[in-house]
Amino acid sequence: MQMGDALQIASYGMQAQSDRLRVVAENLANAETTAPAPGVAPYQRRLVTFQNVMDKTLGIPVVKTNYGVDTSAFRQKFDPNHPAADGNGYVLMPNVNSVIELTDLREARRGYEANLNVVQVTRGMLQQTIDLLK
Repeated sequence: MQMGDALQIASYGMQAQSDRLRVVAENLANAETTAPAPGVAPYQRRLVTFQNVMDKTLGIPVVKTNYGVDTSAFRQKFDPNHPAADGNGYVLMPNVNSVIELTDLREARRGYEANLNVVQVTRGMLQQTIDLLK
């Protein structure tokens, strides 16, 4: 593997973790977003998965980001005065768990930092090589 390939792979990894951070932020921002009316689904948690694919133009394995939604059940909250409350006074709440989202946030940040470290080390190695050639 060439050093340029390492930079390309790390940049794909950074982009994938950046996508994951964006989705986690969206989930946290909508954790309390209810439905606008009874019988309508509230915000549904978004998911990000990664897939290892071969980039045919570069000839290196890269990360592809796939998006989906969490199909787990919505939470229910008793609030009979809410405009979206059903006949029993329950409001459907998003299926977002803040603890899980914060764990995903920390994991994505560490993944981003690891890829950034690869970029920095590779750049340092390239700079040392250039210095040796002077």
